[in-house]
Amino acid sequence: MVQKNGTPPPPAKCLGPVSDLERHLPSDWWRTLFNALYIKTDGDVVEHDGNTAREIDALIAVTGADREDRVLDLCCGQGRHAIELARRGFRHVTGLDRSRYLIRLARRRARHSGLAITFHEGDARKFRLPENGFHVVTLLGNSFGYFDRQEEDVLVLEAAKRALRSGGTLVLDITDGDWMRAHFERRSWEWIDQDHFVCRERSLSADGERLISREVVVHAEKGVIADQFYAERLYSAARITALLERAGFRAIRFHDTQIADSSRGQDLGMMARRMLLTAQAPAKTTAVPVRGRPPFPEVTVILGDPRLPDMVKREGRFNAEDLETVARLRAALGALGDYKFTYVDNHAGLIATLRAEPPQFVLNLCDEGFNNDATFELHVPALLEMLAIPYTGAGPTTLGLCYDKSLVRAVAMSHDVPVPLETYCDIADQSATIPSVFPALIKPNTGDSSLGITKDAVVHNPEQAIAYLRHLAKLVPGRAALIQEYLTGGEYSVGLIGNPGLGLHVLPVLEVDYSSLDGALPKILSYESKWDPSSPYWTQIRYREARLDDEVRRRIADHSITLFERLGCRDYARFDFRADAQGEIKLLEVNPNPGWCWDGKLNLMAEFEGRSYADLLRLIIDAAQARTAAARRMEPTLSAAQ
Repeated sequence: MVQKNGTPPPPAKCLGPVSDLERHLPSDWWRTLFNALYIKTDGDVVEHDGNTAREIDALIAVTGADREDRVLDLCCGQGRHAIELARRGFRHVTGLDRSRYLIRLARRRARHSGLAITFHEGDARKFRLPENGFHVVTLLGNSFGYFDRQEEDVLVLEAAKRALRSGGTLVLDITDGDWMRAHFERRSWEWIDQDHFVCRERSLSADGERLISREVVVHAEKGVIADQFYAERLYSAARITALLERAGFRAIRFHDTQIADSSRGQDLGMMARRMLLTAQAPAKTTAVPVRGRPPFPEVTVILGDPRLPDMVKREGRFNAEDLETVARLRAALGALGDYKFTYVDNHAGLIATLRAEPPQFVLNLCDEGFNNDATFELHVPALLEMLAIPYTGAGPTTLGLCYDKSLVRAVAMSHDVPVPLETYCDIADQSATIPSVFPALIKPNTGDSSLGITKDAVVHNPEQAIAYLRHLAKLVPGRAALIQEYLTGGEYSVGLIGNPGLGLHVLPVLEVDYSSLDGALPKILSYESKWDPSSPYWTQIRYREARLDDEVRRRIADHSITLFERLGCRDYARFDFRADAQGEIKLLEVNPNPGWCWDGKLNLMAEFEGRSYADLLRLIIDAAQARTAAARRMEPTLSAAQ
């Protein structure tokens, strides 16, 4: 690819003459092809403003789309169609593409134009956007048919169907397979600028179903800089109709042929002659399906050990409110008649018990960690993994990663999720630089349950900051701290239940209500708000369903879904955000296996949509069992492939 400064990369290896293009085609060529070099070699067509404008004209004409409709531009590339829609007044446009380079380019272009478009990096076969969320889903610019197997094209259509509202419209713009099979150019070459030219070869695959292409890109001084192969499945009108019907679409209609222009007037390749068609998503029912027998009806619940100390809890031990929480859990689970539950909370015998009598399935609610040590939270699922026992919630890698807040911040930044200004500080290093921006919030870099966050964690000058860092050094010795800008705007939580590709449900967004909190106290969810019933943080803070603009609500849900997938969350997770004084909402932290108690945030969010505590627990268990069952169905296929 072309480097950031515009200079060509070092020479690449060239294969020379190749008799069989298909033999050199990587099965996942699409993972690496769409980069800066793609924009250069194909820019005469895909960066052609006239082509984009005509394609959007056609889209609006065949769909009758309204500016208030929600549009998903699937395989959006550098965002040319999404940006054109937004320029024409469409207010709810989302783009998704596998290429990180193209998505980042799309975001930069949208920001430069002052357009509010949400762009996501994701796989078209299993993207993580809310179900039933869009009026129109588009696959434009010949972005369909890249995969080795036709079954994967079906997955793309099924994912689009899930994203569409009942009766929503899918728009496909794909090459006319019959025409291309008869008219493709076997060889061509052209100068693409003053320094680069590209040579292309094409041939049909052995089964005649795909067109295989090879591009050799040459720099006049540096020589060959790329020798790359790609392919696309050639669909006739009849075959794409059958595929759409197989995926559940109906009312399939073909519209005018799409013919692209080129600013260089040369090889148009797969963009030369395309079919434009629309299809309607099936009517969707909201009726609750009849439940069948669960895959694993016997469930063992693993909890913290009430016999052992617990430094996170008030006075370092289980208290009456903790025992009441467990009692309410048992009562709620007892209402799930199709499951039978047993309980294990004695950590001294946990390993021996699991080895001697491996459970059929585990509901892992041991967020205290093994032996009530929060740093050992990941050890319980690690043990279950070693014993091949299926369980609910995140795996050990995810729990370990999310325990470190600075690492989560780095992952969020890489996906353009806004985060607070922050400094990582080694408490033991007395020469650490104290940031000059105050007020600031100081908290441990590792940990959960707000341990180490009190009213004094909000500091207003270097002296207070140094004093609080010394306090943390005594409270949690050996841990680093984060010195973070103190956010004063609205505070929100997004709850997700389910798994990518199997259904991911976004609970109503929760907002923290600080309006009744003593004005002398900083508005934060401190340790006392979770563990001290006598504190005003416990008694005066309330929670309510968030009062957010739909677009803002959708944006933080999208951020949460992106991080859910990237961090490897499973079954359920909570994402906490807070706005700064200017209203920009930033990520605070990610909580895999968040608090499951009856009065916790997750259950409050479930209550906002009329669900009981038992309903919430069922959703989590069902999601985990569906994930486990799906993985087991895939095992024979994976074994055969190996």
